[in-house]
Amino acid sequence: SVLLKHLIGLIAPDRGHIIIDGEDLTQSDPVRCLALRRKFGMSFQEGALFDSMNVFENIAFPLRRHTAMTEGEIAARVRECLGLVHLDGVELKATNELSGGMRRRVGFARAIALQPEILLFDEPNTGLDPITAGVVNSVIVEMREHLGVTMVTITHDMNSAFRIADRIAMLRSGRIVASASPEAFRSLSDPYIQKFLAGEPLEEDVA
Repeated sequence: SVLLKHLIGLIAPDRGHIIIDGEDLTQSDPVRCLALRRKFGMSFQEGALFDSMNVFENIAFPLRRHTAMTEGEIAARVRECLGLVHLDGVELKATNELSGGMRRRVGFARAIALQPEILLFDEPNTGLDPITAGVVNSVIVEMREHLGVTMVTITHDMNSAFRIADRIAMLRSGRIVASASPEAFRSLSDPYIQKFLAGEPLEEDVA
């Protein structure tokens, strides 16, 4: 979550640089920083929907705030986004009527509403049962193939990581300690990675 907040400029790094399409986010003036942020769409943990709004209003919110689209164009875009996440016909549902998996997918629909170039997913499967998590994974894969955008997903669920990723990076103590294709990642010799994949603690992690 901290990494994603750095990527979209919500947190400034203590050192180093964040390069987006050749531009350094950490050195950009506020106007340019805002323009760079608009390249991103973010799906927050557990959807982070506005409970005071129904599904339609949640997805329409960024369109009304950041575009000059007519209400007819907004309605069409909302339906298109919901179709991409397999939630046709739920526009008028209240957010408290949605299951956990549906909330995540509505969050996905809102994240893609402005047609971002980069999509960020923060723990998309947290708290979901295995079947619902599988549905969410399938939707993410479909979005990747249909939209053709860069996607970065933060997850502790290795089943999800191997299902949706074409490259996996492991963070440990604030550093990327490995980065490889899913197939190569399984074969890395690092004992920490192998024990992480097996769900076994290292001696240093046992109190």
